Amino acid sequence: MKPFSLSDPIQKGINLLEASAGTGKTYTISHIVRDLITGENDPNQPRKIGEILVVTFTKAATEELRDRIHSIVSE
Repeated sequence: MKPFSLSDPIQKGINLLEASAGTGKTYTISHIVRDLITGENDPNQPRKIGEILVVTFTKAATEELRDRIHSIVSE
């Protein structure tokens, strides 16, 4: 598995982001989703939110991620 950088283009298919608590996962995931929706990584292929699946392990994490994505996409 190669190290992840937010500046790397998102690869098509499945991408796994695994990290310890407090490492910025929510920040990173929310910005990845924003980039996918806006076509930041691939201007010819912006994604619809319904085409993106993000999995977290708790309801609290899901709510925080949903709120954070909504907030940055609405900017």
